[in-house]
Amino acid sequence: MPKVASLIVGFGLLFAAVDGAESQEFTEGPDLSYADMADLALGAPIVALARVDRARRLDEERAVGVARNHVRFYVEAELETLIRSASAVPARVSYLVDVPRDADGRRPRIRDRQAILLAAPVPGRRGELQLIAPDAQLDWSEYRERTIRDILSEAASDDAPGIVTGVANAFSVPGTLPGESETQIFLATSDGRPVSLSVLRRPNQQPRWAVSLSEIVERASPPPAPNTLLWYRLACFLPDRLPEVSMENLDRDQIAVARADYRMVMDDLGPCPRQRG
Repeated sequence: MPKVASLIVGFGLLFAAVDGAESQEFTEGPDLSYADMADLALGAPIVALARVDRARRLDEERAVGVARNHVRFYVEAELETLIRSASAVPARVSYLVDVPRDADGRRPRIRDRQAILLAAPVPGRRGELQLIAPDAQLDWSEYRERTIRDILSEAASDDAPGIVTGVANAFSVPGTLPGESETQIFLATSDGRPVSLSVLRRPNQQPRWAVSLSEIVERASPPPAPNTLLWYRLACFLPDRLPEVSMENLDRDQIAVARADYRMVMDDLGPCPRQRG
């Protein structure tokens, strides 16, 4: 979906009055997944709790790029809590948001609602924000606020995992006993922080894997729990299969073991469900 443009100048000419008879309370479908909220929270320079006190619909002829069956509103809101921001944000802000109509084509009512905003400042326009995605105004819930706070807290910690972008190299070494092996998979990260996976196989034992966030692979930790930042970095961004280029220095038997070990890791991590379109 296209990003909401910052069309702030001349709003007085673009407003269309909100018809209360046509609008109704906004009801959401299935709640957002952890991955949905991580996608939004980690990409937002500003994360805040706000109370919407004014919402005016833009004239449809002037609301360029609005998705089908959506309505664009100009919103004014009071910030209640600033969860994340690198700079000061005024207590009162304004922004544009695209909201879907209901099944009967009626507009939702968004005034007097508490929301979680995931946005960026509009350069040179104090108090004006731009949502980072058309759906980056979230109806508030305790679960959503707590999850987003946890995500941002983990991401800001000194031992936060690197941002995984793929697989760099994989190595597999057979042991001295039949069926014994150790596979190490080094991941690529956008910021250069080390992340690696290790899989250990022993005769008559279930294979075990671990993850390391340092150059010292021996300091590996157990697999991450679902719905944590490290789980998100791995489950949501690793390729489904081990890339051929990462195994260029392995022979045929080593490649087969490395593939099987990588598949075990991905199956153990499980899927990365997302509800957003």
